[in-house]
Amino acid sequence: MPTGPYPAAVMPLDGLRVVDLSSVFAGPHCARYLADFGADVIKVERPGGDTVRNMGWKDAQGETLWWRLVNRNKRCVTLDLKAAGDLAVLRRLLAVADVLVENFRPGKLEALGLVPDELIDANPKLVIVRLTGFGQDGPYRDRPGFATLAEAMSGFASMNGDAGGAPLLPPVALTDEIAGLAGAFAAMVALRSGVGQVVDVNLLESMSQAMGPLMTAWHTEGYLQPRLGAGIPYSVPRGTYQASDGGWLAVSTSTDSVAARVMEMIGIGDDERFTTFEGRMAHRPELDEAMAEWVSQRTLAEAVAAFDDAQAAAAPVLDMSQLATDPHTIAREMFVEVDGLTQQNVIARLSATPGQVRWTGRKEGADNNCLDSLDDTDPWPKA
Repeated sequence: MPTGPYPAAVMPLDGLRVVDLSSVFAGPHCARYLADFGADVIKVERPGGDTVRNMGWKDAQGETLWWRLVNRNKRCVTLDLKAAGDLAVLRRLLAVADVLVENFRPGKLEALGLVPDELIDANPKLVIVRLTGFGQDGPYRDRPGFATLAEAMSGFASMNGDAGGAPLLPPVALTDEIAGLAGAFAAMVALRSGVGQVVDVNLLESMSQAMGPLMTAWHTEGYLQPRLGAGIPYSVPRGTYQASDGGWLAVSTSTDSVAARVMEMIGIGDDERFTTFEGRMAHRPELDEAMAEWVSQRTLAEAVAAFDDAQAAAAPVLDMSQLATDPHTIAREMFVEVDGLTQQNVIARLSATPGQVRWTGRKEGADNNCLDSLDDTDPWPKA
C-alpha cells in the first residue's frame, strides 16, 4: 500500500477499517474524508469498474479526475456481489470492519443478503452509513438519489437566481459534498458511541441543513425568501460588482459596524436611508446602485485595497486559474500535487496528527492481491 511521509501511527484514524461499497459522489466523499485522516478504506467495485471511472474529464492514464479525487487514499478491489464466493469475501471483511459506507437504493443491500441487523449481530461494533436521496423510509424513499432533486426540493433552487428569473441549480455537486461531510461526521459520532448501528443520511435533509432559519421564518412570519441574484435578505449591500478593469468584487456587509464603514467609504455615510439595517433593506436597489457605481470607478485591486483599509468584507471573484496562483492559497497549501494531479488538500488541519493525501484513486483491481492475505485469525487484508 502506498505510504506518505507521516508514520502510520501518527494518522488520527489509523486502525479504522472501512468498507466502501458506494458510488458516484456523496458516499465516496464520506469514505474519502475518513481515508484522508488515515482510515484503511477498501473500495469495492463491481467487475468492469465503478460508474465514476467514466464521468467527466480524464487524465493521461485514462482515469477520470472525479475518480482520482473521490477515491483517493483508498485500496481498490473488485468483487462481484452476485457471485457467492465474492459475497462471502465481503462478509468476511464486514465481520471485522468498523464502518460500511453504501448508497444503494433502500432495500438493495438487503436484497444482496446483507441485512444490517444481521451484519451488526455478527459484528457488534459495525457502523453502517447509508446515504440515499431521501432516506430509508418515507414516501420518497425509492426515488433516484440525485443531488439535483435535493437542490430543487430543499428550497435552495427556489431562491437561487436573478429576481424574476428562473430558479437556478448549483453548477457543482454541492449536495453531494454536504452529504459526504454529513456522512463522515455521523460515522464518527456513531463510532464514538461504541455501539454498532445504522446511520441514515440523505441528500434532501443534508441540503436542508444549509438553509439556516428559513423554515423557522416561514412558520413564524410566513416569510419566503425571494430570488435576489447575488443578494441575501440580511446583508445589504451584498453581491458582486464589476470594476473598471472588468474584474468582479464580492461584497458583504452583514453587521451594522461593517455597513457603516462601507457607507462612509463610498460617500453616503450621512444618508439617513442607509444608517440602519431596516433602512438598507428598504432601499436595496438604491444602495446596490451606489455600490456598483463606486466599484465601477476603480480597478479591482484598488477596490479590494480600499475595503481592506476600511476593515470591511470584500474579495475578488476568482476562477480556478486565479485561485491556483493566489498567494494565500499557495501559503496555506490549499491544493496539493499527488501522482501528477493537483487536488484539494485535506479539509481540516490537525496540529499533532495531520491528515494527508497519500495517493489518488487507483486503477481498477489495483489491490486485488491483498485479498489473498485473508486468514481466519483476522480476515482483513494486510497492507
